[in-house]
Amino acid sequence: MKIYISADIEGITGTTSWSETEKSLPNDYDIFADQMTNEVKAACDGAIKAGAADIFVKDAHDTGRNIKHDKLPEIAKLMRGWSGHPFSMVSGLDESFDAAIFIGYHSGGYTGGNPLAHTMNNSDVSYIKMNGEYTSEFLIHAYAAATVGVPVVFVSGDADLSREIKKVNSNIETLAVKECSGGASISIHPDKAISMTEKLVTNALSKDLSKCLLKLPEEFEIEIAYRDPAKASRLSYYPGVKQLSGNILYYKTENYFEVLRMFNFLT
Repeated sequence: MKIYISADIEGITGTTSWSETEKSLPNDYDIFADQMTNEVKAACDGAIKAGAADIFVKDAHDTGRNIKHDKLPEIAKLMRGWSGHPFSMVSGLDESFDAAIFIGYHSGGYTGGNPLAHTMNNSDVSYIKMNGEYTSEFLIHAYAAATVGVPVVFVSGDADLSREIKKVNSNIETLAVKECSGGASISIHPDKAISMTEKLVTNALSKDLSKCLLKLPEEFEIEIAYRDPAKASRLSYYPGVKQLSGNILYYKTENYFEVLRMFNFLT
């Protein structure tokens, strides 16, 4: 089996404050970068137990330079930094992979499911809606995986995201490492998150993977709300985009890769 792993940090066990997610603030950050690495390693170990012989990891948080490669199994390749490809957090994913795993993902902007809830560029974007619903980075990138026929079989993160995923496809294995309320988070023990990730990844990869493949909608209506109306006005000149109000842009297409291309330039 060939397995793809995408990892973020806002859904890693314990993260609660933005200072814990920023590489430039090592006093808070280092602990959680280590936990991110450990949870990714657990996913690798679980995949190997299920028969994986090739693992590709995308460090998909902020700088893309958070995971410590020397802590991962030797068969794991690691993509650091950003290629600029529209697949973004799943850059490098293609039809050759049997399954994808998302570690440390989180609730989308405006959902309130995580003190660090956001969708894509948090400094610029208030929220993104897809077909009338607030969307998350999980759904954006699970749909990207679906365009190349790869199912997302396991996702770890906050409890609200787990509930969202079960509504989208109940066959996807999830692990809620924390429950969040307002600006607080209540997390399971970090060691338990590691052991559960390994166990559940092995379990997820031992099932019928095809049942986890998402079906793409026939068309996509995208609404992006920006924090700065001036930025929304400037970005409204992207081909096919309409400005609905001072800070809200709208885009419609039947081609999901065009949605990803648009996000690549507008978020």
